[in-house]
Amino acid sequence: MKTTRYHCRIVKRCFFVFATISLLPLGVVYLVSTDQVYSKLKSYDYDNETQYPAVTVEHGPRSLSSNEMEKLEVRMQKRLERVGEVCSQYGLDRRGNDSLHRPNSWEFLINKQYRLVWCNVFKAASTSWMYNFNLMAGYKPQFLKKSKEVPLVLARKKYPRPSESELLTSVNDSVSFLIVRHPFERLLSAYRDKMQNALPNSFHHKLGNIIIQKYRTNKFSRVPRWPTFPEFVNYLIDQIHNHRELDMHWTPITNFCTPCQVRFNVIAKFETLEEDQRYIIEKANIGHVVSPQWKNSGKGKKSTVALLEEFYAELSDKQVRELYEFFKYDFELFGYSVKEFYRNSSEKPSTSTPTTKPVTPLKPHSPE
Repeated sequence: MKTTRYHCRIVKRCFFVFATISLLPLGVVYLVSTDQVYSKLKSYDYDNETQYPAVTVEHGPRSLSSNEMEKLEVRMQKRLERVGEVCSQYGLDRRGNDSLHRPNSWEFLINKQYRLVWCNVFKAASTSWMYNFNLMAGYKPQFLKKSKEVPLVLARKKYPRPSESELLTSVNDSVSFLIVRHPFERLLSAYRDKMQNALPNSFHHKLGNIIIQKYRTNKFSRVPRWPTFPEFVNYLIDQIHNHRELDMHWTPITNFCTPCQVRFNVIAKFETLEEDQRYIIEKANIGHVVSPQWKNSGKGKKSTVALLEEFYAELSDKQVRELYEFFKYDFELFGYSVKEFYRNSSEKPSTSTPTTKPVTPLKPHSPE
């Protein structure tokens, strides 16, 4: 009896071993096929707003399909039409002698080899596209990674600041583009970068100390070490009222790039940058030189929405309204809203022409 049970156990074990060996290849095939399906699903992760496949930069962007290009063409055309209508509504498309009514060529980069023209708006993907323009200028990625020199300084060695006539001639036979961003989001980004995280002894660090001395209620308090957001906004509003030259990091895009005086082919938005920059790369036929970039995407773990809510909650409705009046052309030209920034629901943005006069951005000090 014992011998029979012993033989039965041996037979069972042999059966399980044989079954396991037989099923192992099938399991491997299943895992591989499942992974392939999962990879395909991941590669078609759709963005809620635009319904275009998300870009996976690490694996190299694929070319846009003709259908995607057509949809993006429609998007760009609508943006350009809006800019044209608002420019005409406020008379910003007429030539004049102030900074709003003549082309400001100062911050444009013109790549003649690839026929690409870009106005470098600080705090609107400027780091990413400065990198791309340096690649197109012939700098190697390894050099750019190791170089201690500021990217803008490197770029200006290859792209001298153009004259007004050079700029207007270049945009006629080039892809000319501008990247815009919600004015209040761009302003907050500039504040956090240049005030909260100012480099020691830099221009902006010294400016922060001046703001604290003038606008801090408790003159003996050094907490925080940088200007608070309301203190910074009070400083900016005073600069606007006194018609002082403004730092280029918070100069309105309408003044900085004069989109009513320079004919752009593409208005890209920070909020849809993944798709918009793929469109630029495809349209300019530079995919063999550059790829979509997203550098300096943010500091810290908080979301952009959370940061906007946190910082703008510190401002009064009066401060919000004055900031809106200053950035009004940017809001209207590029289709952004300000309503959600008012705490008092009865507050409504003005429908009149902005009362602030054209501003002149400060030329760069020492690069940071």
